[in-house]
Amino acid sequence: MNVYKIDSLADILANNTYPGRGIVVGKTPDGTRAAIAYFIMGRSENSRNRIFKEEGENVTIYPHDPSKVEDPSLIIYSPIKVWENKTIVTNGDQTDTVYDFIKNGKTFEEALKTREFEPDAPNFTPRISAMLTFDESYTYKMSILKSADETGSACNRYTYCYNSIAGLGHFIHTYNCDGNPIPTFTGEPERVAILDDIDAFTDMIWTNLNKDNKISLYVRYIDLATGEVENRMINGKEIG
Repeated sequence: MNVYKIDSLADILANNTYPGRGIVVGKTPDGTRAAIAYFIMGRSENSRNRIFKEEGENVTIYPHDPSKVEDPSLIIYSPIKVWENKTIVTNGDQTDTVYDFIKNGKTFEEALKTREFEPDAPNFTPRISAMLTFDESYTYKMSILKSADETGSACNRYTYCYNSIAGLGHFIHTYNCDGNPIPTFTGEPERVAILDDIDAFTDMIWTNLNKDNKISLYVRYIDLATGEVENRMINGKEIG
């Protein structure tokens, strides 16, 4: 087994009808830019009724049709927020928790110790999070908070810390695959290839997400020398 193998993100997505929500973080092959991707999928009408909106440097999820919202608590949140030299990406309102802790001089890990998996029994959907830090070098952390058992009696917390490597990204998602209940993601974040071209990377992800379950995708590239940001956003409700 080659533990340093870099997998094709296209293949991983094409062979999984329901990875759920996913975060990809890495560095472009030319070594000049940080790369982020965040996507959401959904099976229920409540989950499908969502779109991304940009609000300055931040991104927030809103209902496409507010009249159809059944329970806003787990579907409306800001998946991306920026504080100084840190970019936070998560699949829930723990974005705000991390943002508030970092703003007050505390750490990514301290913030997530106050949170746990989502209260959506029997799935107990994990909370997945990432934080990019731009100092002398570009590093990032990823986290997953998941139920310790099928009853949700306790929360296990895992954090992974990475030095960025040109061409390499890490992919973490909420579910291993579709099911009932849906099986929680297991193992370390997957090693995947990042592309230099943001349009090609965006198209590759969107094309390979399951057409019946994909909802929205947001991709951001950040120039490591200048801090210049380039974004791509796809909302399925707006194009379908």
